[in-house]
Amino acid sequence: MKNYRIGIIGCGWIAEKMSITLGGMKGVERYAVASRSKEKAERFAREWGYSRAYGSYEELAADPQVDLVYIATPHSFHYSHARMCLEQGKPVLCEKAFTANARQAEELLDFARAKKVFITEAIWTRYMPLSLKIQQLLKDGVIGTPYMLSANLSYPMSEKERILQPELAGGALLDLGVYALNFAAMAFGGDIAETHSACQKTVTGMDAQENITLFYKDGKMASLQAGIYAKSDRMGVISGDKGQLIVENINCPQSVRVIDNDYNITAVYHAPQQITGYEYQVYASIEALENGWLESPYMPHAETLRIMKQMDGLRKEWGVTYPCDL
Repeated sequence: MKNYRIGIIGCGWIAEKMSITLGGMKGVERYAVASRSKEKAERFAREWGYSRAYGSYEELAADPQVDLVYIATPHSFHYSHARMCLEQGKPVLCEKAFTANARQAEELLDFARAKKVFITEAIWTRYMPLSLKIQQLLKDGVIGTPYMLSANLSYPMSEKERILQPELAGGALLDLGVYALNFAAMAFGGDIAETHSACQKTVTGMDAQENITLFYKDGKMASLQAGIYAKSDRMGVISGDKGQLIVENINCPQSVRVIDNDYNITAVYHAPQQITGYEYQVYASIEALENGWLESPYMPHAETLRIMKQMDGLRKEWGVTYPCDL
């Protein structure tokens, strides 16, 4: 397998986390980073050991040496930055939420398909070994037939500009609620009959705290919470007629406990030792590129689009809009 040269668009904290990840991986190279400021890009490149620093995103996308671009800019820029890379024939790993809305997601996926270039959503939970183990436990029937699910994710982040500003596609949903929705989707699928929800807004009109209840056509129910004020326990519980799975940290699963009918712990599974957890989405992207796939089986395009449509529906119900929605 060749050594993959990775380029990163954006120099924020999530780009730093990806840089830490790449430094501990095999078969990848921290090759290029781009910012709107050449000075910031050069400073980032020196700190994290990148060979190239660009003062514009277009320069990185045009670099023929870049094998895979990781997009680490705010939600509102994902569509334009990903499309720019696809136009240059560059495979893309685009940070969640994939885009600001479903229209953008559909256009981007159609464009990637037409260009025959790989793109996938970098929602790290989907690629993690313990997430796949949870799905296997459910398939194996260790808790019988699952019927109920609860999941929450909340951090004190109400002062962050990317959370408060409509122009940056802010709010809790695209940043945190997307994990709860994906947790439910990985366990219960997407055949939803009814959705009931409510949210509390910030002074800027973005969703701050929300409750979402999903009723599925086969009788299952998921209760989800997300917010930007509290520091929640991040727990996920999947209950069946023969026990429960208790998941510690729904966005980066650390352990899963199997509980039997008598509320005894019968097994505990831990996440394998990892760099940051971001490595799995990078390896999945490389796997797809090595096989000539245009999408990753861990996060199919259809599922990315379905969840973007789901979030559009929730925002419409709450009256939360972004300028790019118009």
